[in-house]
Order: sequence, then C-alpha cells, then structure tokens
Amino acid sequence: MNTALASEISRLTPAEKLQLVEELWDDLAASEDHLPIPAWHEKLLAEDQTRYQANPTEGSSWAEVKARILGKS
Repeated sequence: MNTALASEISRLTPAEKLQLVEELWDDLAASEDHLPIPAWHEKLLAEDQTRYQANPTEGSSWAEVKARILGKS
C-alpha cells in the first residue's frame, strides 16, 4: 500500500474504516478474480469433512449454536 493511501486511511474515524472494510469486502466478493485458497485451509476442510462423514449426527445445528451464542438455550 502506498504511504499516501495509508495516511488517508489513518485519518478515518472507526466507523468510516469499518465502512471502507465493508466496501472492500463487497468489491472482492464481486470480483471475477478469485484469490487462491491456502493449502492449510483445504487441509482443514478435508479433515472436517472426514470427521463429519464418520459421524454426521455429532455436533450442533446452526440454529442450536446461534441460540447458545445469543443465550437462548
């Protein structure tokens, strides 16, 4: 990142920085160019899939997890 851009970003309020991050994220998500997936991400996903296939009833649904997080369990 160039120093002028970094300097401008440092002047933003926290709310403006968060808005910038959201806009950057949306721009990346809409991009045709996909970022490479690191090998360690692929390894963890494969391990998770193997554990799930071995015991698909283990764990909690998203609704259950969300309820615990929100203190509604």
